[in-house]
Amino acid sequence: MKTHRKATPDVEVSKRNPASSVQDAISVLIADHRAVQTLFDAFKRADEHDLDRKGTLVRRACEELSIHAMVEEELLYPAAQEALDEDKRPDVEEAFVEHYLVKVLIEKFSTLKPGQKGFDATFKVLTEMVSHHIEEEESELFPALRKSNADLETLGAEITKRKAALEAKLPNDVGDRTTQLH
Repeated sequence: MKTHRKATPDVEVSKRNPASSVQDAISVLIADHRAVQTLFDAFKRADEHDLDRKGTLVRRACEELSIHAMVEEELLYPAAQEALDEDKRPDVEEAFVEHYLVKVLIEKFSTLKPGQKGFDATFKVLTEMVSHHIEEEESELFPALRKSNADLETLGAEITKRKAALEAKLPNDVGDRTTQLH
């Protein structure tokens, strides 16, 4: 079953038009970050023997992360490379590398099942890598983008539209569905 994310209180609505219902790109992506962090926290709290819960949390986190990575790579990062000064572009290049490594770990879950050796450890490493990535984006890349000439409101609308299209490709059954996104 699809779950719908709720905006968190710390997510800012677009600064350009406070009356607008469209979130800017950074606000949309921060909401994604909070959603996946909630899944990470739920996994940490899950009973070690509740394999169904763990499997569901990992599947949902992998779906969220896959969609998030795709919209960042397709939309945000190209816009950042265009809008940012050359000295800030290495942050974008580093983000691409981090996404690659996260995708490698996500792919492991296509064969690694709850209760198998390495399942929890792989998710722990994924959690740590993503948490580091979130921290860097929110403390370095996003503030630089806010100061740039990037049209974050239009980009936010594009990201929201692309996310909806990707989410619509996910069937409502169980199991790893991230391979169906491309």
